[in-house]
Amino acid sequence: MIEGVATKRLAVIPDERGRLMECLRSDDDLFLKFGQLYMTTTLPGVVKGWHLHRVQWDNIVCVKGMLKLVLCDDRDDSPTKGEIDEFFLGEHAPLLVRVPPGVWHGWKCVSVDEAYVINAPTEVYVYDAPDQEELPHDTARIAYDWDVRLR
Repeated sequence: MIEGVATKRLAVIPDERGRLMECLRSDDDLFLKFGQLYMTTTLPGVVKGWHLHRVQWDNIVCVKGMLKLVLCDDRDDSPTKGEIDEFFLGEHAPLLVRVPPGVWHGWKCVSVDEAYVINAPTEVYVYDAPDQEELPHDTARIAYDWDVRLR
């Protein structure tokens, strides 16, 4: 796994009223600090990415639908520079993925319905100076093919 990336398997607790799933707690080993919490959605087949932060750590959870989340380590000083990690997460595979600064990341909605993603980054979004760089999903800079692969 890419240096600094951490995951947490999430437990879904159902009862006759519905379901509960704790995503991130301040007493978790992988918790660093709280910046803000936001929700975003992705339509089926759509790729969002690539994104990179220089300061912010992301804590990504897909609560509805399914995502293929891909990370690429671009840090010069990292022992895992150039490595790619791929995670499938969502309602059929509840997982939190912590993404460190300097790691390109993006995702594709691989479910037939819209995917709902919660992120709890360590920093607040600064509108006039965002800590975010972007590349197109099909950039030649990152050797990754977003197409479906049969295993």
